[in-house]
Amino acid sequence: MKITTIVVGRAGAPLKDAILEYETRAGRYWKFNAIEVTSEARLLARLPERAQIVALTRTGQGMSSTDLAAYLQEHALHSTPEVCFLIGGAFGLGPDILERAQKRWSLSDATLPHEMARLVLAEQLYRAGTIVRNEPYHKGPTSSGRKLRRSAKSKRA
Repeated sequence: MKITTIVVGRAGAPLKDAILEYETRAGRYWKFNAIEVTSEARLLARLPERAQIVALTRTGQGMSSTDLAAYLQEHALHSTPEVCFLIGGAFGLGPDILERAQKRWSLSDATLPHEMARLVLAEQLYRAGTIVRNEPYHKGPTSSGRKLRRSAKSKRA
């Protein structure tokens, strides 16, 4: 399944390397693409036609790492061609975009700068991939409340 993030604005120097690192890691699990645009109008123009749209907004619902993994796995199993995550600029996402979104997700109760939101999203997409494949990166409980089991090979590392 393809995952796209469309972000208003570019990543600046303090977080750019970390964002790139986690977006690269996420690309090991998903067909991942990050698109930077200069305005919300250009964001609207870049929305994929058949994608499930997820708007990142402080008014959205919270979702745990395991919930995100289950959400992505569910869409992959039902042949959703693409899930597209949207991150607005300094003033968030406008009402036109929020209306187009099938899901609204809040990364935190705190307001995050768009660069920080992009970093958190990239890390969560990477983490979701490790949860789906039952790899040892995620130390928290799975959706069933149990910790992930590590293979004998990963215990030695």
